[in-house]
Amino acid sequence: MAQRPREATIIARRVAASVVQRQVKYVAPVPDASATGLVAQVYAQVTDDMRLVIPPALLHSPAPDVLAAYWVLLRESLVAGRVDRAVKEAAAAAVSVANICPYCVDVHSVGLYDLSTEHDAEAVAADRVDEMGDADLRSVAAWARMAHQVDAGAAPPADLTAAARAELIGVVVCFHYLTRMVNVFLSSFLLPPGLGPGRRRRLKQGISRLLRSTLRGTREPGRSLDLLPAAPLPASADWAAGSPDVAAAAARSYRVFELAGRRSLPTSVRQLVLEQLERWRGEETGLSTAWCEDLIVDLSEPDRSAARLALLTALASHQVGEDIVAEFQRHHEGDGALVDVTAWASFSAARLIGSRQSATPGRRLAG
Repeated sequence: MAQRPREATIIARRVAASVVQRQVKYVAPVPDASATGLVAQVYAQVTDDMRLVIPPALLHSPAPDVLAAYWVLLRESLVAGRVDRAVKEAAAAAVSVANICPYCVDVHSVGLYDLSTEHDAEAVAADRVDEMGDADLRSVAAWARMAHQVDAGAAPPADLTAAARAELIGVVVCFHYLTRMVNVFLSSFLLPPGLGPGRRRRLKQGISRLLRSTLRGTREPGRSLDLLPAAPLPASADWAAGSPDVAAAAARSYRVFELAGRRSLPTSVRQLVLEQLERWRGEETGLSTAWCEDLIVDLSEPDRSAARLALLTALASHQVGEDIVAEFQRHHEGDGALVDVTAWASFSAARLIGSRQSATPGRRLAG
């Protein structure tokens, strides 16, 4: 038995190394060693805060401004701020479960191994939030798990300060964005899927020890904001107003994501996606994608490939497969366009979910 923690740590180091080297699907990421300009600036901050250039950063790198927007929103909501990191990781894990993103579930349940307990980490990962022992984590995770469903009436805990509310809604918005991108571009699993339950838990314990400094270290709020120009806070992000840093991050990142859609998608396709999102109340779309094909049947072939990718990314990202991406790439050249379209679609869904969480407790916005 004495060898097990050491074995888990060794395996964890190997897994961490494989994560760094993981081949991002569909695009050629900018290598850390050859990054310049904005990409190099973002990579430097990611390395400072995370100890490595994590795969989600790599997948965004073909579109430098979108990479910066992702990082600004992630850092100022999850990594920095004043809310306890365990609470934020619980929210991130719950959103990852909601979006059927096993990779992100693994990453953030691993974080809870060190920040909370193994029991709570496994409860949220298994979609059994009500079994979590810590009342604060349970309350936030239960809300985050259902925040995208209009009929659930989920709202953040009422006793939060305005700043804490902004940070936690920021985490939910960010992870409704990020899990969609991860589902498209990364492997489905962080940990080897063939591991038995006991070995899997020991591996999580080892990885959590490796991540301790990144999970528990203090990060200066606002450091990432200079990566992007200032922008006004849109009404759809009024939830962020309680925290100046989160508000500035949301304003800057929202502007970039919107510009990405405008430069890579025709107005007709964007309007189609937004109209479908307006009707969406958070329900799952089911196994069939016939609903998507029905919506795009009258479009030209190039627009149909873009609309299919955008609709599925927004509403069923776990169903975006190689065939859908290949069809898009047949009509649209460049890795940047692929990142733009998926980022805009992911953002559009996340923005809608955020807009349903008003800055005023008790008031909810319709889709």
